[in-house]
Amino acid sequence: MKLAVVGATGLVGSEILEVLDEHQFPFDELLLVASERSAGKKLSFKGKEYTVIGLSQAVAEKPDIAIFSAGGSTSLEWAPKFAEVGTIVIDNSSAWRMDPSKKLVVPEINGKAMRIDDRIIANPNCSTIQMVLALAPLREKYGIKRIVVSTYQSVTGTGKAAVDQMMAERKGEKADMVYPYKIDLNVLPHIDVFQPNGYTKEEMKMINETKKIFDDPSIQVTATTVRIPVMGGHSESVNVEFKKDFDLDEVRELLANTPGVVVQDDPANNVYPMPLNAHKRDEVFVGRLRRDESQPNTLNMWIVADNLRKGAATNAVQIASYLVEHSMV
Repeated sequence: MKLAVVGATGLVGSEILEVLDEHQFPFDELLLVASERSAGKKLSFKGKEYTVIGLSQAVAEKPDIAIFSAGGSTSLEWAPKFAEVGTIVIDNSSAWRMDPSKKLVVPEINGKAMRIDDRIIANPNCSTIQMVLALAPLREKYGIKRIVVSTYQSVTGTGKAAVDQMMAERKGEKADMVYPYKIDLNVLPHIDVFQPNGYTKEEMKMINETKKIFDDPSIQVTATTVRIPVMGGHSESVNVEFKKDFDLDEVRELLANTPGVVVQDDPANNVYPMPLNAHKRDEVFVGRLRRDESQPNTLNMWIVADNLRKGAATNAVQIASYLVEHSMV
């Protein structure tokens, strides 16, 4: 097994390496890959020093699996080149997600959709992953008519430069501006670029990806995505209208029995999910479960996950593990 991590020097890339180690992913040879300007850098992994190589050299090495986290333009250009030499690409960018010929995979939900001849597999948006994982067992039981989601997203979702901006502002220092405004002690209702319909690209990702993952275009979804000055996780307020009525205790039981989901729902004792506690965790945390008393068959939920983990690195490694376990690579 020859494994490549493309974008190994970035925030998600380093997280992928941590997850590979923690999950004891089986490989015989590891290629750490980045842009040509980063080629030659030294990175340490599990006590061994690796030299970062460029993309051309990585393609020539013909890895079995390449986990990409290097941005959409890099994926559009290079994923097909890896695929041509037989590599299975698992891509973290938005480049291939809505391509009808590519699978958009959360393994617990639609891993079975993957086929042995899939050569480019898309990893969904971080905010989408945590929401659909928590909704999947409830959708199976009650059916979903409509989802209203508002997100509270960590600066780590933008990358290291955004973390640097926030921390510089926190110290009162001059910061290189990644965002159009100050982020510390502020809230920006603006993630990615605005579209002609008034939604941002991030909001449209959540809307379109949810329908594709569930393979159900009839689900109505609306989203507002917001950047807040925290590190370590994205939070979401989700209001979901089901096709059938539900029992709250049964909802808690369904969620508690869902692999990868942890229920933290004891408001009397101030127990609810927070990004502070989700940091470096692979699970999706769910709480504040309560009926929407303004209309029937509708549930309010609070969903939190580390966006660099299940929202990116962990999901990608789980896709790779699924391929290995099912002898698809």
